[in-house]
Amino acid sequence: MTQTPLQECSREIIEKKLHDHLAVIYPDKDGDKLAQKLMHVMRLDEDCQSPLPHKNLWDETDVVVITYGNTILSEKQHPLKALHHFLKTHFTMLINSVHILPFFPYSSDDGFAVVDYKQVNPKLGDWSDVLRISTDFHLMADLVINHCSAQHEWFINFQQGKSPGNDYFFTVDPNENLSGVVRPRTTPLLRAVSNGSSSKCVWCTFGHDQIDLDFRNPQVLLEMVDIIRLYLDMGVRIFRLDAVAFLWKKIGTSCINLEETHEIVRLLRSLIEYADPNAVIITETNIPNRENLSYFGNANEAHWIYNFSLPPLLVNSLVSGNCRYLKNWLMSMPPAQNGTTYFNFIASHDGIGLRPVEGLLTDDEQETLIQTMENFGGQISWRALDDGNKKPYEINISLFDALKGTTAGEDEWQIDRFICAHAIMLALEGVPAFYLHSLVGTTNDYQRMLEHGHNRAINRRQWQESELNQKLKDPTTHHHKVFYQLRHLIKLRREQPAFHPNATQFTLHLGEQIFAFWRQSINRRQSIFCLNNISDAPQTVPFSSINLIGTDRWKDLVSDQIFEDMLGSVTLQPYQTLWITNRW
Repeated sequence: MTQTPLQECSREIIEKKLHDHLAVIYPDKDGDKLAQKLMHVMRLDEDCQSPLPHKNLWDETDVVVITYGNTILSEKQHPLKALHHFLKTHFTMLINSVHILPFFPYSSDDGFAVVDYKQVNPKLGDWSDVLRISTDFHLMADLVINHCSAQHEWFINFQQGKSPGNDYFFTVDPNENLSGVVRPRTTPLLRAVSNGSSSKCVWCTFGHDQIDLDFRNPQVLLEMVDIIRLYLDMGVRIFRLDAVAFLWKKIGTSCINLEETHEIVRLLRSLIEYADPNAVIITETNIPNRENLSYFGNANEAHWIYNFSLPPLLVNSLVSGNCRYLKNWLMSMPPAQNGTTYFNFIASHDGIGLRPVEGLLTDDEQETLIQTMENFGGQISWRALDDGNKKPYEINISLFDALKGTTAGEDEWQIDRFICAHAIMLALEGVPAFYLHSLVGTTNDYQRMLEHGHNRAINRRQWQESELNQKLKDPTTHHHKVFYQLRHLIKLRREQPAFHPNATQFTLHLGEQIFAFWRQSINRRQSIFCLNNISDAPQTVPFSSINLIGTDRWKDLVSDQIFEDMLGSVTLQPYQTLWITNRW
């Protein structure tokens, strides 16, 4: 195929970028040869495009829904078709992106122990279903990059001493001192297995059915790039790099967030954006806040990073009635550079992580939060420490049940508190993401947790589409009330330039019961003052403390109330949200 001058220029640039990345990752390898292989696998030698640096590929209309491929079930069609139908029926023109959690054949961990990266789980559907969804929504898919299933062909070959796979997995001498390795689980790190005629210990960050790949072998990197190319062909627009912080191991270190890991993220970013300049990378790094922020790099790693500290801090504020810790955190968060932004969520398929609040919440505050969640039916998952002890890792609970009361117990404000949490998320700097179960007010699923034998199943209910639709139609159900109030807020958000993910944000200081911040559109024409009463008592705020401009007319977008007297005040009822703007 004949290359245009622009394509030739792009190719030269990406080749140089790849050579620089590879010099850090594989200093002893032939970087030129490996770069050419990567280009070929990604088909950049056929079609190479130039991404625009620091370009925002998103705006205020971007809203994501997170779901499993089989959350919505139907007797008439495969789960992916049922999901597509449900999303089109209820969220057309409201939600434009969908994260379908691993939809591949798997052996455990609800999809994150992948048996075959290149096939769709036949119980869900096939690639044609995935492609159809990607025509109506921006599709986010998981690249489960750190490990694969013990039933994957590569690991079966490893055990037989055959290729491909014989040298794809990280092995280590069990006598090595591994006490400094950071663990997200309590299971033993190493698993002894046969490798042809010998025995080796393979590295298992997350469990013995999830075997860590060895990226010290460039062939593993080539395999992953080949998988990325397939996903691009199948309509994937947003790549979620699962558990990427654990990717590179080096004996004698913590084996998390190593420089080689960051360089591999940069390399994958380069490959993906030169193949599709509109594609987005998001890193899933459930780690302390400062470490998480490092995955922005110099606007050359993740386009988006998960705001992992938001869920526990926000839940803590709403059940304690005090936003001190949430406000302190917000003031410490740097504005994202153009071309990057935060990915805001407050519920997901996993639990409410506690590592992201290390250094943000006191031990006493964490203990009170944990006890409150247990009182509301939540479960606690643990991780191992290097001294042999264990520490709470996450709280497993549906968000609707997590907000059924305060530290004093259950009360009548559950729905209001739940809506307030999402109003805050929708207004913050970044792209908002809703777990599908939050959109419909799903409660704890104790039966599923018992059947599956792990805590996370408590928040992974499967709905029959007909049953869920009936509940959403019935105005007496909490499902209906939650669903339509959230739809209203999403619609409002999508119409406000001041809610662009990269619009200006400043924290306001209105006491510990009002969590407030100011957003201003990129062109500075629209301001929105976001006031949220996070307590169970009315709170009065003088307009003079907000410092509204007296020459503008101001209106609350949520209630349509117009404010004329700038010398007056406004009273927020328990868990009420105001979006006060000068343009509507």
